[in-house]
Amino acid sequence: MNETTDLLIIGAGPAGMAAALAAANSGTRIVLLDDNPLPGGQIWRDGPQAHLPAEARRLRNALQACANVRCHAGTRVIACAADKTLLVEDAERGWQITYERLILCTGARELLLPFPGWTLPGVTAAGGLQALIKSGLPVRGERLVIAGSGPLLLACAATAKHQGAQVLRIAEQASRGAVAGFAAQLPRWPGKFLQSFSLFDPHYRTGTHVLEALGRERLEGVRLLHQGQTLELACDRLACGFGLIPNTQLGQALGCGLEGQALAVDAWQATTRRDHYAAGECTGFGGSELALVEGAIAGHSAVGNNVAAQRLWPRRARWQGFARALNKAFALNARLKTLARDDTLVCRCEDVPYGELAGHQNWRAAKLASRCGMGACQGRVCGAALEHLFGWTSPTPRPPFSPARIETLLHLEEPPTT
Repeated sequence: MNETTDLLIIGAGPAGMAAALAAANSGTRIVLLDDNPLPGGQIWRDGPQAHLPAEARRLRNALQACANVRCHAGTRVIACAADKTLLVEDAERGWQITYERLILCTGARELLLPFPGWTLPGVTAAGGLQALIKSGLPVRGERLVIAGSGPLLLACAATAKHQGAQVLRIAEQASRGAVAGFAAQLPRWPGKFLQSFSLFDPHYRTGTHVLEALGRERLEGVRLLHQGQTLELACDRLACGFGLIPNTQLGQALGCGLEGQALAVDAWQATTRRDHYAAGECTGFGGSELALVEGAIAGHSAVGNNVAAQRLWPRRARWQGFARALNKAFALNARLKTLARDDTLVCRCEDVPYGELAGHQNWRAAKLASRCGMGACQGRVCGAALEHLFGWTSPTPRPPFSPARIETLLHLEEPPTT
């Protein structure tokens, strides 16, 4: 059975939840879908070892109380079936959703940069490890090194320590001066200032980055460069994250324009395509507070309540200031582009090493010569890495956007519901 709705919201993280609640007051029929079992996104990911903040629980309860909001959990967008019609799939079926207006709240993913040993068992993304721990991964007693850049490293460390892991080192690539300058600005945002005390870790080191993951069959240790000095630490897990990349694939497929690496939006959170809005980290990384206010503005705008949307502009501007300070302080140093050796795998799906890619001029040429980006992840991991390393622009994604069942794809032959 296909479905129609007035407003479709893709992504039930902070931005998507706020957008649905803002729009719900108008009585508009709303569908909110997400590929996770429960609303909250990655930042408020649930699980047996997760500890949800009060704000996440409040928003969930408010959504459940909205009779005109229908939530589809565990649901992914597979393809564009027709104009303003998407093919989606959950664990049981596939169907089409036709909408009048759409809000993209597709979030962001971690930037993973290749370095020797990064494919060893025991090496994960920082946010990926945090999600695994929340889902029940036992880490008690394990020795952990976390490396990369940004506040996510501290959040990952806090989650791991809470479950009994021994955090040996948090290696932040940004300089001491950059991090100190950012910390000095935190009193402008009192909530973030107080949060910084709870995340403080004595093993945090600035001006430090990973050189190599050590081991044969699995991770045994890590080699770091700290203030120009090389050191090695024996460890059981290495979690790396070099910041976040906006998830823009669906927006691009729908014809929404980009500004840098993010979806371009105006003051109303409207994209370059009419009746299509975007909010949260798909429009640029700035934390949950910025995502919440952007989502609320998008929700109000999508149902024509411009007065309510405009009242939120000052709050958004305040958190945009935080985002600018954050992104400036933790900008990646150019030295991280030199970590990979010729034999370091860049595309893990197709086993393509750095040496086979370095001589090409663009993504298409590399793809034709090496099958880079043609594996299971369809370039989601290596594409972002190659954009950072070589400045290559990733191609516009083609459907299916996620692996799908044959019976789901057969729904593409059906006429959309009117």
